[in-house]
Amino acid sequence: MADELIDIYNSAGEKIGRAERSKAHGDNTLLHRAAHVFVFSRDGRVLLQKRSVTKRIQPGKWDASVGGHLAAGEDYLTGARRELAEELGLPENTPLEHLFDVEIRNEIESEDARVFKAISEGPFDFQKEEIDEVRFFTEEELKAPEWRQNFTPCLIGELERLYGE
Repeated sequence: MADELIDIYNSAGEKIGRAERSKAHGDNTLLHRAAHVFVFSRDGRVLLQKRSVTKRIQPGKWDASVGGHLAAGEDYLTGARRELAEELGLPENTPLEHLFDVEIRNEIESEDARVFKAISEGPFDFQKEEIDEVRFFTEEELKAPEWRQNFTPCLIGELERLYGE
């Protein structure tokens, strides 16, 4: 399977071209644009997904419920709705609320993400080849140290913003 091409930006936020995702990861001189969506149940639990152990980047780690790099020419809202449809099978017209923007800088990720909120009970039809499991977590579970060791740095940063830590 060919590596995904993503738009890349310099530190000033200017688009400077496209690069293979795997080569751009970990290069803190390059920025990616990403849309992430937290999917909440009606009782406030957050849906997270466990990435497949066959994924090259952080295999087997829990990640934000839906997230991905924007396709060429895509805005954040369009990208978020596309990811909802592709990863969880939700309708592309699912209502979304903009929560916050976050800048992620660590040895794996280097991206500017706009984070949205959706409320849905499913049913979910997630990508079987990329996602091993999806489940709802309570806020208490999300804050528990024993779970946090399984979360990606990206998700931990977003959870801190989400819960004001």
